[in-house]
Amino acid sequence: MPRAIRIHAAGGPEVMQFEEVALAAPGQGEARVRHTAIGVNYLDTYHRSGQYALPLPAGLGSEAAGVIEALGPGTEGSGLAVGQRVAYCGGTPGSYSEARNYPADRLVPLPDDIADRDAAALMLKGLTVEYLFRRTFPLKGGETILFHAAAGGVGLIACQWAKALGVRMIGTVSSDAKAALAREHGCAETIVYTREDFAARVKELTGGQGVPVVYDSIGKDTFPASLDCLSPRGLFVSFGSASGPVPPFNIMLLAQKGSLFATRPTLFSYAAKRSDLLEMTQQMFAMVRKGAVKADVRQTFPLAEAAAAHRALESRATTGATLLLP
Repeated sequence: MPRAIRIHAAGGPEVMQFEEVALAAPGQGEARVRHTAIGVNYLDTYHRSGQYALPLPAGLGSEAAGVIEALGPGTEGSGLAVGQRVAYCGGTPGSYSEARNYPADRLVPLPDDIADRDAAALMLKGLTVEYLFRRTFPLKGGETILFHAAAGGVGLIACQWAKALGVRMIGTVSSDAKAALAREHGCAETIVYTREDFAARVKELTGGQGVPVVYDSIGKDTFPASLDCLSPRGLFVSFGSASGPVPPFNIMLLAQKGSLFATRPTLFSYAAKRSDLLEMTQQMFAMVRKGAVKADVRQTFPLAEAAAAHRALESRATTGATLLLP
């Protein structure tokens, strides 16, 4: 039987157990995927801790790459085949496993020039940047933007993508080392938020104008100061909550700070249709293919040591992408 990381109670990394799981034949519309590389994301810690509650017991993990081992009924005409390399992200958590059954219509075939480890590192994080930059607030080039956690897994992809688009990205980071890393990846300006007032610094860097959009995956610790970075009618994009969720606030605050907009987008909403999923993935692979975006895998852990990966992620000791290897 394949082995998987499972949780039987919400809590810290210690609740993660590596155990054998029964895996039935693929059901209607499903494919069995043998994983070769598994992405680790902050979202996984929300599921594990109970911040985003799951029915227990539960698996963890939302992205992976691998090979199709079997196809269930109803997958005829899908364009998928046994032995084909594929990747996926989203859906019911469970990618922290050696193999699993997964909806065939959510699998993305991998081109020959996209490696499994790159795909596992890019699916969730790269597609997040794709929808943030191309759909939530479509960047045309020439804008100045603020992106929190610029040296994280999503952040380093955003640095590269922004540079390729001709966008001036201001990124917040927690240390000088992370500031250097973000700049190496294309971030135009960095702010070390542990010693600088990032809202005041953004105003300085923009001649008092502020930015048209703030991309924020931090949450509680950067709110409401993120709103103070925006120009009138600017957009606050909250797409994560690494420090805890944004607290409830009076919507009049948006009016008081300049008729601002706020949104809480998810990849699931943007990629709900298979046609959109494939289009977004093709856009991302095109950026990789021309060298504009590279999967920056900086940490790997054996699947059995997923708890150690979570400890490193939550302590902010990681940069770039982290993978689990079965």
